[in-house]
Amino acid sequence: MNKLLPLLLLLIGTFAVGQEIVVAAAADLSGALPQLVAAYTKQTGQAVKFSFGSSGNLTNQIRNGAPFDVFFSADEDYPRQLIAEKLAAKDTLYRYAVGRLVLWIPADSPLDLSKLGMKALLEPSIEKIAIANPAHAPYGRAAEAALRYFGIYDQVSSRLVLGENVSQAAQFVESGNAQAGLIALSHALAPALKDKGRYWTAPLDAYPTLNQAAVVVSRSKQPDAARRFLEFLRSPEATSLLSSYGFSVPVETH
Repeated sequence: MNKLLPLLLLLIGTFAVGQEIVVAAAADLSGALPQLVAAYTKQTGQAVKFSFGSSGNLTNQIRNGAPFDVFFSADEDYPRQLIAEKLAAKDTLYRYAVGRLVLWIPADSPLDLSKLGMKALLEPSIEKIAIANPAHAPYGRAAEAALRYFGIYDQVSSRLVLGENVSQAAQFVESGNAQAGLIALSHALAPALKDKGRYWTAPLDAYPTLNQAAVVVSRSKQPDAARRFLEFLRSPEATSLLSSYGFSVPVETH
């Protein structure tokens, strides 16, 4: 047994170094984050696991003690709430992207989005419109705001179908359960939807800016590893990848 002890300690040490970090991420990152993680793991050997959901639901999971190390939110207000509640490290707050809202329709739809824009949703052929749930999903709130901005919310509200998050809203319209969807540009550009439909980008003044921010969770058992992953987000490689999914690089706040 004594001969085995150094080997056991070595194995334990190796495991501790390579132990995975867990990232809770807003659903609009479901296309980009796996690629970011693959690049980071290739560079560093650090294993990263991710869990997607609406930003509001993930915030509540963190409040309830979920074992996340890093939180990527589609609305920076959620990380700020966690900082105020001492559940996230203030000095790690990083605004990593600005998200964009688009109106997406399947490729076989006859509607001319470039001509109609948001008013396309008034067409009789649009029986169901998929959006994320505004109660806890930033893209749902953005969708609702955009519909009000164009003065059509009251006319289409009975046709809205709510996804648990923006990924589910995208799935509803991809599967044909809705004829149109107000979803993230990152989903419209992702391989799953890219060649299956067309989109129209809602103007930025039609909804509150989707400032997206990340933070290290206070309960993280690997805060140093979590901080290193956040630091990677600032790299040209990570910024370029996010840009390819339609995210713009925000002005950093301090």
